[in-house]
Amino acid sequence: MTLISTLKNNKYINIVLAGLTIILLLLFVILRQTRTFNFNSYLIYTKPILSALLNTALVSIISLFGSLVFGFIFYLLSKSKIKYFNYLVAFFREIIYGTPLLVLIVVTAFLIGPAFGSKNRTVLGVIALITYMTPYMMNVFQSAISSISEEQYLAIDLFGFSSFDKYRYIIIPQVIRVLMPPMMNNFSLIIKGSALLNVLAFNELFYQISVIQPNTFAYLEGYLIMWALYLVITIPLSMLSKYIERKWSS
Repeated sequence: MTLISTLKNNKYINIVLAGLTIILLLLFVILRQTRTFNFNSYLIYTKPILSALLNTALVSIISLFGSLVFGFIFYLLSKSKIKYFNYLVAFFREIIYGTPLLVLIVVTAFLIGPAFGSKNRTVLGVIALITYMTPYMMNVFQSAISSISEEQYLAIDLFGFSSFDKYRYIIIPQVIRVLMPPMMNNFSLIIKGSALLNVLAFNELFYQISVIQPNTFAYLEGYLIMWALYLVITIPLSMLSKYIERKWSS
């Protein structure tokens, strides 16, 4: 077997080579720096940084489940036979698509919330995240559910599957396989989008690092720490989604 065919067929060799490529690129960037990095000044702020990281994770999880629930509701409304609901969803989707997340957060916290008597900016910020992600989650449900053809439903009825077996072995594995990758991509968007809650002075990761930076004068180091901590959340999530996708598709 030639080297080229080995590289084509061996998944683990390709994984190692890809990892080494990234490491070498990072080493090249680091070695080309003319300044000295000082991360020690952030050690005394470990506790507030970890607390902010936890807040980021909690807000993101709440926003994920909230947008999943409302995304499914809006999907059902988009399929309703009542045209009013169809047009309502269509208008809502176009408004959200045309609105930057930062603008939606500010408008929700300082305009819409107070109009309903609410001034809790943290809650309003989370509502803005949920609202922003709802049409994207709706699209995820639409793609996942439409992946099951009408012929499969007919075959299920023909072979006499029970309701449990129908969903356990046919419907849910296919929906999960299609649902998981875009859902986790949306979760990553939520995590990164939560950084915009810093405009509401919410103690998430971006806000906390921004508060610490003037005390350390190590601005670049702060952004590098922030980058690493966001990756600590997003990379395991990506691996988890791939694991769940493989498990349900097997």
